[in-house]
Amino acid sequence: MKFDVAIVGSGLAGLSVALHLAQTRTVALISKRELKDGASSWAQGGIAAVLDSGDSHAQHVADTLVAGAGLCDEAATRFIVENSRAAIDWLIEQGVPFTRDESAELGFHLTREGGHSQRRIIHAADATGHAVQMTLEQKVRAHPNISLFEHHCAIDLITAGKLAEQPAGGVSKRASALRSGKNAAPDQCYGLYALDEKSGKVVTFAAEHTVLCTGGAGKVYLYTTNPDTATGDGIAMAWRAGCRVSNMEFIQFHPTCLYHPYAKSFLISEAVRGEGGVLKLPPAAGSAGGTRFMPEHDQRGELAPRDVVARAIDYEMKKRGLDYVHLDISHQSPEFLKEHFPTIYARCLEFGIDITREPIPVVPAAHYTCGGVVTDASGRTDLPGLYAVGEATCTGLHGANRLASNSLLECLVIGSACARDIDRQTAKSVPKLPDWDESRVSNADEEVVIAHNWDELRRFMWNYVGIVRTTKRLERAQHRINLLKDEIDEYYRNFRITQDLLELRNLVDVASLIVASAMSRQESRGLHFSRDFPGTLPKALPSVLTPPCKT
Repeated sequence: MKFDVAIVGSGLAGLSVALHLAQTRTVALISKRELKDGASSWAQGGIAAVLDSGDSHAQHVADTLVAGAGLCDEAATRFIVENSRAAIDWLIEQGVPFTRDESAELGFHLTREGGHSQRRIIHAADATGHAVQMTLEQKVRAHPNISLFEHHCAIDLITAGKLAEQPAGGVSKRASALRSGKNAAPDQCYGLYALDEKSGKVVTFAAEHTVLCTGGAGKVYLYTTNPDTATGDGIAMAWRAGCRVSNMEFIQFHPTCLYHPYAKSFLISEAVRGEGGVLKLPPAAGSAGGTRFMPEHDQRGELAPRDVVARAIDYEMKKRGLDYVHLDISHQSPEFLKEHFPTIYARCLEFGIDITREPIPVVPAAHYTCGGVVTDASGRTDLPGLYAVGEATCTGLHGANRLASNSLLECLVIGSACARDIDRQTAKSVPKLPDWDESRVSNADEEVVIAHNWDELRRFMWNYVGIVRTTKRLERAQHRINLLKDEIDEYYRNFRITQDLLELRNLVDVASLIVASAMSRQESRGLHFSRDFPGTLPKALPSVLTPPCKT
């Protein structure tokens, strides 16, 4: 199938890019599950933007730079912040039902979250991501230029380099050109292969431009706030295609994920602390039970950036042998809580927790991948024809720690810039692409191998590459990853692919990138904390990994 643009991923990044491009281009929107099943739908807090005269671009930029611990790209940060109002205006035009406040300057309620010096978070109660996702999804489904491919799992990108690697007298054309001293043809992305989950067939998508909007890699960890789709697919695919990745060691752990045996991946929004929620030790802490502990760790208390709060909770839990701590906002009125946090109130109530009368048990969990595929402010990657937008990328906005609610803003601003850049491009010819070859593989003999390796990976990543790291732990993780990679590569070569296999393959590649990046950073900065290197170096430098040359 041929399209002008193939977009992989159906969160806010993918939907916004699709809608911007569909006026002039034919678009394939490829979703691993249904459109609503990405991480964007789970975003509770809101979108950071300068929307009030008491705020300024300079203040928003400054807050972002402070949270990023010296690693933010200031030019990229300023570009995104300065375009924040236009991004919000576009969402309002689409019909997103943000929470109103007629007394406010813009007519919408603005809240404040950790790390922000002003109230600048526009939101739809405590389910902003869901409100935005549903609004844009309705628009996408109705657009005649957008073809939807749900339940299609991306396998790999198709590049000029791969096409050149066809046998030619026993030596690939690309290798032959290099050995003769001739320059091989410049690489180019021509689309991708994807597994149709319903039919079990592999589909070839040919496209002049491919956009990766696949989200983060939270499922590489045992405990995460991310949905099951967050398996780092775009990062791994871009890496295998020859793109650089940066800052993969910076995994943001959300400080407050609901602790309950039946509550899977439910986070308690940053806005709960922004509206006065306090962290306390539970009764299990003995005589210290009920004591507020954040002021002992940071003068900003509960409004400190997420990495500070997550480490403080981790410290208190390990010091006192606790399974969780308490987040208490019961001092606010029931009416206030039900109006501002209806989703959190209802969800906690399902588990017998009444947040109007009692504290919420919480633990940290892997939440956001701050690093990713290196792109510019238009989403361009190292590979011509390939773009990336959203959590799969590293634009330089987040640095060593993402400031709360900047991520949805990045999706909108870079997504719009990406669409403009593609619209400026002249039409390119796409060669005939070969079909997926399954002639030399068979059905898997034991699916339990995949399940076992998946579980092992997530457990040792949690134990060895979590909130607090050491060189020894990283070396152990690297050793296990290398063994897993060999097993999975052999499995991939010999058996028919399944979605579970594809996701495990991508997670192992991403885990390898996280560990390699962490081992290269011999300091503690932002989200990366090492017991062996507790100090911070005087100069902040990004960790950039370059794929090995393939011939």
